[in-house]
Amino acid sequence: MVSITKNKLKYIRSLQQKKFRQKYNKFIAEGDKLVLEILQSKRTKIELLVGTADWVQAHASLLRQIGEIIPVSERELKQVSALPTPNQALVIAEMLAPEIIPERVQNDWSLYLQTIQDPGNMGTILRIADWFGIQHVFCSFDSADIYNPKVIQSTMGAFLRTQLIRMPFEELTNRFPDLPTYGAVLHGNSIYTHAFPSKGILVMGNESKGLPKDLQAQLDQLITIPAHRVSGMESLNVGVATGIICAALRKG
Repeated sequence: MVSITKNKLKYIRSLQQKKFRQKYNKFIAEGDKLVLEILQSKRTKIELLVGTADWVQAHASLLRQIGEIIPVSERELKQVSALPTPNQALVIAEMLAPEIIPERVQNDWSLYLQTIQDPGNMGTILRIADWFGIQHVFCSFDSADIYNPKVIQSTMGAFLRTQLIRMPFEELTNRFPDLPTYGAVLHGNSIYTHAFPSKGILVMGNESKGLPKDLQAQLDQLITIPAHRVSGMESLNVGVATGIICAALRKG
């Protein structure tokens, strides 16, 4: 069994930090199911795999194109893992090159995320987009880093099937001026009574501040999820709200 060198250990751990992910253009992903999805994806190039010896042996047929494989003990895997309970395998891969598919954006729904900063929320929203077949997720530059390990883990592989693209909202609407835009706010038109078109851009705002007033002014429609009359809650989690609204968009 091959041991992890100190330099390799330092390199793997460094990718928990954004500055080193950007420096090397690499990200880290962990766990049996997620690693298997990455191995089978055509969008990723894997530099390094670290896995328990039994796991490496069991999946040898998928590992032929990987540059470096390090079989380790469970104790050694725990040394490089950021998970409370490491799960058999870890990979380092090149960051994906996102692509805008104009005809898909023009004829379907897309999401725009304005200052979504919690990694768990970002990952959940990407997972929701994947569930509802929303291929493009645009976001502001101050939104959470998709390659934050917490984002990667919470997407459950959805980051492989969605295109996450950072750009200002104005740039997106200038490029696709004919698409209707909808913003989720606390006081807007009810999603239960609104007739949604088959395409558009749904804009979701910051966890605590919501959508800025200047951005609201640029939107065609402001929509809301009405609370039940006996509810005592002031608002919904942005990931939960995104899921409910996406279900309404796809209802027809």
